[in-house]
Amino acid sequence: MSIQILPDQLLPLLLFSIVASVTPGPNNLISAASGARFGFWRTLPQMAGVAAGFPLLVIAIGLGLGRLFVAVPALHLVLKLAGAAYLLYLAYGLLRADAPDAPAASESAPSFLGSAAFQWVNPKAWTIALSVIPAFVRPEGDVLPQVLLVALVFLLTAVPSLMVWALFGVALSRLLSEEKLRRRVNGLLAASVAASVILLFF
Repeated sequence: MSIQILPDQLLPLLLFSIVASVTPGPNNLISAASGARFGFWRTLPQMAGVAAGFPLLVIAIGLGLGRLFVAVPALHLVLKLAGAAYLLYLAYGLLRADAPDAPAASESAPSFLGSAAFQWVNPKAWTIALSVIPAFVRPEGDVLPQVLLVALVFLLTAVPSLMVWALFGVALSRLLSEEKLRRRVNGLLAASVAASVILLFF
């Protein structure tokens, strides 16, 4: 096997993945909210889940799963609704975890498996993957190594991006010494996660 992505395509691919990874979206907002509420280390499973789940989605689409998405338009709506439900569930969990009367069981940061699985019902992730594959993978060449390279580039850019967003949440929370104000900011971040549902539909 040989990599068919030309050297002059690597920089555009890298820039595309950086922009896609660092701009606000459901994954980054969840990292920020989780970092603010649970701290950096307890947010690591969420970051690892995204970093693992999205490249796997890219590989699956690159190897043909994207045809199903095109062949069954209703699947797009199903993904949107499932993704929206998951985001609202996470936002509620983050909000309840910060409530003064919250039980200890609610102290649960986003999990690795949940975050990885979310990539498969996140229409934004599908849109990015469906855009990057035809742009940077040449079907007349050896497809598998090209798709693996695209997935690797996104893995390498997703990790630092998610870390930056999580650290932003941690810093924001630590800057607020008053507990009542901190809860309000954490609630605002949880609301931002819920509001990111809009990003799934537009």
